[in-house]
Amino acid sequence: MHLIAAIMGLSAVILTSAVAFTAIKWTGAAYLIYLGVNALRDRGQGLSISTEILRGKTLRAIFCQGFLSDALNPKVAIFFLAFLPQFVNVQAGHAVAQLLVLGLTVNMLAIVVNLVIVVLTTQITARLRSNPIVARWLQKGMGLVFLGLGLRMAGEKA
Repeated sequence: MHLIAAIMGLSAVILTSAVAFTAIKWTGAAYLIYLGVNALRDRGQGLSISTEILRGKTLRAIFCQGFLSDALNPKVAIFFLAFLPQFVNVQAGHAVAQLLVLGLTVNMLAIVVNLVIVVLTTQITARLRSNPIVARWLQKGMGLVFLGLGLRMAGEKA
């Protein structure tokens, strides 16, 4: 989404429009705060991830949650707007094609890196989650991190 927005110039609009940036920032901050408060209020066993939790949730709902957490982060849009144009060779022509290739390269590399991180941390967290006390502390810690990030985002100047 942010790659397409950067290519189309919408990221520039967000960057230059204080109202648009502020709206996205506050929506993203509210979402992080919402996730943090829910994690802190959870009275369950903490970070228990099983197929039971996913029952009743469609793949679409899971995808939408992940999509919203990324799409409502204005820093991702600003990253693409600031990072990609530095590598465009104007003399080579086809700036849009160059931006597309660069953006897709960044995304593909990020997917590989994130998959490696997920595989490695899955093994570590599986051991940590096996202890209910540790799992509960991890849940509360995650809630505090989300809450802190949301509050920090809300408090940042545009």
